[in-house]
Amino acid sequence: MWKQIRQEIRAVKERDPAAKSTLEVLLCYPGIHAIILHRLAHFFYCRGWTLLPRFISHCSRFLTGIEIHPGAKIGEG
Repeated sequence: MWKQIRQEIRAVKERDPAAKSTLEVLLCYPGIHAIILHRLAHFFYCRGWTLLPRFISHCSRFLTGIEIHPGAKIGEG
């Protein structure tokens, strides 16, 4: 999971000329917040949990405005 998150941050820094640092991406990019929370929700979802992944997904949507189902499989970067 951490490797995927590092790859997501690296992809943003490579593709967005406005992204100056890793810290900026972590603090200011709602897409990264959504994908990090999705990766966490998906981790639990794949292990048979139901309520916790849904709650994480709900909190992510509230914070970012981006809704991703915990069962969705999202590729790297």
